Amino acid sequence: MNEEGESPLSDPDQSTGTAVLERPETKEETRQSDDGDADRFAHYVSRERIAESRMTGRPVVALCGKVWVPKHDPSQYPVCPDCKRIYEEMRR
Repeated sequence: MNEEGESPLSDPDQSTGTAVLERPETKEETRQSDDGDADRFAHYVSRERIAESRMTGRPVVALCGKVWVPKHDPSQYPVCPDCKRIYEEMRR
């Protein structure tokens, strides 16, 4: 608030100071990486994204929404049922 009791944001053209906008506190939920094998499924992700992830180390997002950095051989796991269902729906 300025000397007159008004917020500097009420008339920004007249203000020479800096105002701070307050926003409600939000809690972000983050999922810890499970290194791609905690749920023991192979997920559907484009080959380009897999290759990019292997080069950059950035996580990929599967059709089902799982986010992880691929590190294991997907042939060792059964296909994720959600990824498979979504892929089949996309092909129709």
